[in-house]
Amino acid sequence: GLGADIIWLMPIHPIGSEGRKGTLGSPYAIQDYRGINPEYGTREDFIHLVDAIHARGMKCIIDVVYNHTSPDSVLAHTHPEYFLRDAEGRPTRKVADWWDVVDLDYSNRDLWNYQIDTLKQWAAIVDGFRCDVASSVPLDFWCKARRQVETVRPGCIWLAYVLGMRRTGAACATDTELYRAFDMTYDYDIWPFYEGFLKGDLSLRTYTDILNYQELTYPSGFIKMRCGENHDTPRLAHWIQDERRLRHWLAFLYFCRGSMLLYGGTEFAPRRQVGLFDADDNFGDKRSDLSDFLRRCKAMKLE
Repeated sequence: GLGADIIWLMPIHPIGSEGRKGTLGSPYAIQDYRGINPEYGTREDFIHLVDAIHARGMKCIIDVVYNHTSPDSVLAHTHPEYFLRDAEGRPTRKVADWWDVVDLDYSNRDLWNYQIDTLKQWAAIVDGFRCDVASSVPLDFWCKARRQVETVRPGCIWLAYVLGMRRTGAACATDTELYRAFDMTYDYDIWPFYEGFLKGDLSLRTYTDILNYQELTYPSGFIKMRCGENHDTPRLAHWIQDERRLRHWLAFLYFCRGSMLLYGGTEFAPRRQVGLFDADDNFGDKRSDLSDFLRRCKAMKLE
C-alpha cells in the first residue's frame, strides 16, 4: 500500500546469549546463520511469508551479517579457526563497543566456502541481501559470492551497508569499490552533512553541494539508497516536527537519484527512536498518516 517494491527484513536468525545487550539481544549478534529465530516462527513460516510477499508483486531481501557472530555462535563452537584472534589467542573484534560479537577472519578460505554456501541456501528462498558492514568484509569475497549466488537466484539484489572504519586504521573497501559487487550502497558517505543540517550545524547549501558531488565520485548509473531515518538513527520527525516541512523532506529524498528506504513506521511520522535490544514497537507513536503521500511520491518518481 506504500508503493514498495522490496521488503527488507532485519536479521531473522537466532540471537546469541553470551554478552547479550538488553533483554532481547542485538539481532546483529547472530548465533546461527542457517537458522530461524524461534521467536519469529519456523522455516516453514518464513517461506510462507516470502511467498505472500511475492504474491503481492514484491521482492524480499534479508540481512546478511558476515563481519561477525555472537561469541557463542554455531561457528564459534564448530570452527573456532574462522575467527579473528588477539595476541593471547582469544576471539576479538575491531569495534570495542560491539562487545556482544566477535569478528570473523576472512584470511581462512574455508570460511568463504561456508558463507557462500549459506547465501546460496537462502537465495533459493529470497531475492537478495542487505549486507551489514559490507565494507569490512573482503571485496573479493563479495565478488565471488555474487557470481555463485547468481547460479541460484539470477538477478539477486545486493545492498551494501557501508560503515567507514578507515579512521580507526582498519582496512575496508570504499563505496566506489563496492560497486564492483553491489547494486546499491547506503547514503552514509554524506550522512554527516544531512544530519548536520537537520541539527542546525551546517547550511542546506553544504548538504546539497556534497549530494551533487556524488555525481562526480561514483560509477555511471550508481544507485544510492536514500533514507530519512533507519534503525540506527533518530527519526526524521524528531528533527522536523512540522508536518508540511516533513513532507517536503520526504519528497526531496524520493526524488534524489537512487532508491528510497521507508523504515518501519515512517508512514506515521513517529518522533521516538526505537531501541534494538529490548521489546519495543515501531508503530506506537503514530502522529500522522502519510501513506497516501508516500505512495504518490513513488508514483511520481516512476513517471
